[in-house]
Amino acid sequence: MTDDPDTTLASTSTPSKPEPAPHRGTRSANADRPTKQVRRGIVSFVRRSPRMNESQQRAMDTLASTYLIDVPRDTTSTSVAPGPYLDLPGIFGRTAPVTVEIGTGAGTVLASLAQAHPDRDFIGFEVYLPSVASTLNKLHATNATNARVILADAAAGIDRLFAPQHVDEVWTFFPDPWRKRRHHKRRIVNPDIARLVASRLRPGGLWRLATDWDDYASWMVNVLSAEPLLEPVNANGFSPRWEERPLTRYEEKGLAAGRTVRDLTWRRVDES
Repeated sequence: MTDDPDTTLASTSTPSKPEPAPHRGTRSANADRPTKQVRRGIVSFVRRSPRMNESQQRAMDTLASTYLIDVPRDTTSTSVAPGPYLDLPGIFGRTAPVTVEIGTGAGTVLASLAQAHPDRDFIGFEVYLPSVASTLNKLHATNATNARVILADAAAGIDRLFAPQHVDEVWTFFPDPWRKRRHHKRRIVNPDIARLVASRLRPGGLWRLATDWDDYASWMVNVLSAEPLLEPVNANGFSPRWEERPLTRYEEKGLAAGRTVRDLTWRRVDES
């Protein structure tokens, strides 16, 4: 993120109620209205404690203004208020293919592939504050000036910050499997998200996914197969491991535990 006053600046404090971002000058009508119960709709996460170590806190203090995009909030600290779409040319100073990552984790994939593809722009969503801070550190270490992070729920962010058919790739690597059957409804890969992602992808755009849980892999194939705007790149719905995707610590743990990592690559179809 640049220091240009006309671009979005990030908050470097704990984002309980961030101020509206300059490039998105409106909040929803209900944003400041008291309520006894917040209805969140589709979300891509469950909120966790925002404790950070010294390195992570330093990253938030020194790097947030460069890499973190602040967005106006609705009723919760990780919500996104309705308003104008992201001004990506204003943020990056150019027009380029856009990749969105749902859940950056510690930022290993985002930083590595943003550095490897300077001709593309990258937006990562993450709600766990220490992970956001770690991602900022990695972006800084690789000098990945073509990547930004948004501390917000990815479902709301993709819906409210990106215009239909304006995203070239979406990544969802190792989302929480929510293994217990009664928790399956919390899985980020679900029919509503599939419909949303498909609507934002350009025709021919790709959704890349990976998981190390067999039942979630099958679940993903079933969900994506039911979305008419998506088709598998490979016949059975699974694909060979994407060689460009770096091995993360989470994936290493899964492999060490004997689990099989399954990659999926699905394409947005051209309705015409």
